[in-house]
Amino acid sequence: MFVGGQFVTNNVALWIELALFVLFLVASIVVLLKLLRRKVPFVISVVGLSATVVAWFFGLSALWIATLIVTCGLVTTFLVINQGDLRPFVANTLSIKSKRTEKVFDRHALYTRVFQAVENLSKSKIGAIITFERNTNLDDFMKSGTVVNAPVTPELLQTIFYPGTRLHDGAVVIRRDLIAAASVYYTPTTKPLTGKFGSRHRAAIGISEVSDSVTVVVSEETGRISLAVAGELIHVTPDSFMRVLEDYMLAENDKAE
Repeated sequence: MFVGGQFVTNNVALWIELALFVLFLVASIVVLLKLLRRKVPFVISVVGLSATVVAWFFGLSALWIATLIVTCGLVTTFLVINQGDLRPFVANTLSIKSKRTEKVFDRHALYTRVFQAVENLSKSKIGAIITFERNTNLDDFMKSGTVVNAPVTPELLQTIFYPGTRLHDGAVVIRRDLIAAASVYYTPTTKPLTGKFGSRHRAAIGISEVSDSVTVVVSEETGRISLAVAGELIHVTPDSFMRVLEDYMLAENDKAE
């Protein structure tokens, strides 16, 4: 200890205390390096050792400082080792916070614009598949398609699905009030279906089996309109389309809140 301008070194108890602190930190260094062979635990341990020695010379609470440094090292090591498991939790937390600050939009107006496109596609017997993203993030599925990020309009939807255009195959994904992506492909359902169903209907059911999305399907053979929800296919008429769609979307929104 530093007293009156001179170091007092004849106190055996102080030397024993320092030795115990050093052994404590050395053991911590070994544990940290075994847990994670990186520079982070080594640097933390060196800083902790230095802080302990300085604290001992100036009569500070070296044990408290050493414990604090090692605890920080252990927490850092745990976070680095488990970063893969923690990343989804952090991402979901940030996603929830971002949803709370997202702008409010007119859902009824959105569904009306989609219905206008669906009705025209149905009358022209042009096949289409339109997915509304809800709580399940569909980013992984959209990797197979083309990013659009454009406002939802009947004209744009009809143009996308017009035969011969580059994006007409695959699905359109609507995220909130934007067309997030087009020409998106889903894994078709493998369960047996009663009746004749094409690839669009099977793909729509497939995405509804692995997410909470609602998907609108227009048959290119009959012009028939259907909704795929929770692994089931529900046929709707133009007169009932808005009511049924809003019921499914509203039910899920209430559940999320």
